[in-house]
Amino acid sequence: MIIAGAASALPKHKYDQRVLLEALKQFWGVKLENPLFIERLHNRVGVDTRHLALPMEAYYSIDTWGKANNHWIDAAVDLGEQALTLALERSGISKDKLGAIFFVSVTGVASPSIDARLINRMGLPLNIKRVPIFGLGCVAGAAGVARAADYVRAFPDQVAAVISVELCSLTLQHDDLSIANLISCGLFGDGAGAALIAGDQVNCSGPRIFSTRSVFYPDTEQVMGWDISEKGFRIVLSREVPIVVEKNLANDVDAFLASHGLTRNDIGSWILHTGGPRILEATEIALQLPEGALDASWTCLKRTGNLSSASVLLVLEEVMMNRRPAADSYSVMAAMGPGFCSELILLRW
Repeated sequence: MIIAGAASALPKHKYDQRVLLEALKQFWGVKLENPLFIERLHNRVGVDTRHLALPMEAYYSIDTWGKANNHWIDAAVDLGEQALTLALERSGISKDKLGAIFFVSVTGVASPSIDARLINRMGLPLNIKRVPIFGLGCVAGAAGVARAADYVRAFPDQVAAVISVELCSLTLQHDDLSIANLISCGLFGDGAGAALIAGDQVNCSGPRIFSTRSVFYPDTEQVMGWDISEKGFRIVLSREVPIVVEKNLANDVDAFLASHGLTRNDIGSWILHTGGPRILEATEIALQLPEGALDASWTCLKRTGNLSSASVLLVLEEVMMNRRPAADSYSVMAAMGPGFCSELILLRW
């Protein structure tokens, strides 16, 4: 299985982190008992700029979940089309070759799902297999690639598309001044990522997927996710996330690599989800990575924020386009998310 192409699409509404911070402070006004506290939080998230699905002033009139979700549907179709179109162009693969489409998101819902709308808009094959996935959160970008690899293993003459669209700004809870929401409104951004996974009988180039592994951590449901109500998605973000990473990731990676006769020393590059500074630091500590090993992830975090499931696809794009590893070297692509769980993918260039 080959990753034949990767691409991203970002909304045109781009803002400096300081502009967004001032807007939030004005929006909440006297409800913020300590404005300096949110400034400190936002200064620590490692983000310089973020893209929003809508112009900043449009969010003031979004007073129901239904309105927010309608905006999500419109923007998700636009960004999904842009990301998939660019991935196809970069790979040289015709859209007629697509046998399956995996669409992942955790920031909105639609029925018919976004993949169906993309088939109509883009004229994708009418016999394409659709797999919309909701609820995996940040891990879903890597999980989508892994499930697409499973698909083309069974159908080696086909190509599967993975599309992630996350519009985190449309989940903002106006009345939630919890620390979790204050952090998330400074960390998460909007955007889309796409990857094309080709079977072994397809003529294309790119890193080869050697193996994948899913790991579930029992009794960790409250570490990360959503509380869903009539107001929409309310963030659940526990302080335990970095602890779970430090406690589990190294052993899981080592066991995964050992099953292929490899160790961490054999890995030339790391393609990791941009969870935030504390998550990336916990990952560096857990895996004992050398300085600079996660530069691609830090760079993506800085320029777009955390895009939930799309983040790891943007890091994949960054590595494939600007930091391509040496031939025959190994990479590990990984993400973690609600469940709590991790998804690991072994690549060879």
